[in-house]
Amino acid sequence: MSHQRFMDCIRACLACAVACNHCATECLSEDQVKHLARCIKLDLECAAICRAAAEMMSLGSDYSIELCRLCAEVCNACAEECEKHAAMGMEHCAQCAEACRACADACNNMITNN
Repeated sequence: MSHQRFMDCIRACLACAVACNHCATECLSEDQVKHLARCIKLDLECAAICRAAAEMMSLGSDYSIELCRLCAEVCNACAEECEKHAAMGMEHCAQCAEACRACADACNNMITNN
């Protein structure tokens, strides 16, 4: 199957989308939710691009590499924002940042190897 070469990246993208959705949901329940607006927005954007990248890779799309470049960029931006909140003790942001960095790495590896 043409998508088999992308399986590690697909898994990382889907795991990242789940982590971002969880982070956004948890941020919405925080007392100072207004201060987390950028984090929530990036979580939602990151989850969306990760799902789109996974979908395109599962199709064996010729556009997978270009989409994964953008996915890695958004994942790194989301991780940066989440790391700020993780430093203040928000565990869901720490977990999200870790998933985002792993996804960005997987996307960059996929790009390098294809």
